[in-house]
Amino acid sequence: MQNSNPNPDNKNLFPDKVFALVDCNNFFVSCERLFRPDLEAQPVVVLSSNDGCIIARSNEVKAFHIPMGAPAFKHEQSLTQNKVQRFSASFELYGNISRRITNLISEITPRIEVYSIDESFLDISSLSITNYRAWALGVRARILQEIGIPVSIGVAPSKTLAKLASEIAKQQPIHQGVFSFAAVTQQAHDTALSSVSTKDVWGIGRRLALRLKVEGIHNALQLSALAPRRAQQLLSIRGRQMIAELKGLSCFPLEQTHKLQKSIMRGRTFGEDTNEKLIIESAIATMTSRATFRLREEGQATLRAGLFIETNRHKPGYQHWYREIIFVAPTVDTGQIITDLCQIFSTIHESGQLYHRLNVYLFDFVSGQHLQTDLLDVVDVRKHAKAVARMEAIDSINSRFGRDHIYYAAENLNKAWQPRRKLTTPRYVSSWKELPVARIVQ
Repeated sequence: MQNSNPNPDNKNLFPDKVFALVDCNNFFVSCERLFRPDLEAQPVVVLSSNDGCIIARSNEVKAFHIPMGAPAFKHEQSLTQNKVQRFSASFELYGNISRRITNLISEITPRIEVYSIDESFLDISSLSITNYRAWALGVRARILQEIGIPVSIGVAPSKTLAKLASEIAKQQPIHQGVFSFAAVTQQAHDTALSSVSTKDVWGIGRRLALRLKVEGIHNALQLSALAPRRAQQLLSIRGRQMIAELKGLSCFPLEQTHKLQKSIMRGRTFGEDTNEKLIIESAIATMTSRATFRLREEGQATLRAGLFIETNRHKPGYQHWYREIIFVAPTVDTGQIITDLCQIFSTIHESGQLYHRLNVYLFDFVSGQHLQTDLLDVVDVRKHAKAVARMEAIDSINSRFGRDHIYYAAENLNKAWQPRRKLTTPRYVSSWKELPVARIVQ
């Protein structure tokens, strides 16, 4: 397949709207390799909470046909025989590397939408670029040199096509990590679309791909030829937009403005099932602390909090419980919410019952900048102001000296609930104690 532009300097050939998608290759694995060059070209997987499921695979592991999300124990023999290196997920490390990449590409253009931890859309329409392939190769080389993470870059006149282009760049080594739909020949455009399965089109997935397969639609080129009305019947209004996007007409603008969350959830599967009240209360406190910190980051306050706890659904006698509390006034006070949720758990707790997972929910948000008082004087304004000031002080200290420099005592009652992470990587970029050490041998 040729990705050629016969007249790269002719600006008139280029579309008015151009997007680029920067997609990190096997991101979690690439982060692990960043400080372990000996892992290059070696089979590597990253495991989820409790080292249970495979959530990232190197290309070498993909060649063994081990699927994403597979339980590690089901593939133990293959992992061992092929000498696959295993790591517990280190999200603090991955998040730090992700922010560095975002900061770098923000220098190229401020018009950026961070789509996920390893993907960002860029609107490059206003940049003075005459050869998009050469530009993308330069950006890719800069990220590899300055950050050390390999990326794939897709360029196209719509976000859906840019997403497809990045997948083509990633899957087909001939393109050197870059593919552009901008100003390519029609033949190259059609050939590229025909090489992409419908399930790999942004917004389709496996379930909708089966519905399209019944219609005789197996790849992106066939999908792009679908009549808009029929596309809407099969895929709702978004199907009509998808067809337009595949034809190069931009329907999905860049979303630069951060959307405030309508709810926040933090949860964990315990390292081992437990009935110990102190252990579970410690987990409640920690999850609440994480959730309320994010709440305050967004400048919001909550009117409701919920607690969900369950036994192991894979064992006989599965049970689950959900309780929620409504606050008299919106709050950002971590201590108050911890206290209330622990009291709720006391009404649920049953002796002999082994609990497996816990989720803490915050929802029904209002702006944290103002407090709505009441005619009956039920809302204690001074108490609310003190709680806000206390939270601001704690957040400021933790921001300066590191997360959990100050924390609620309830968070440290017992850490036995924490997931098993026996294969974790040092936090190379966010902990002074875990910086790599270099030794000079004379």
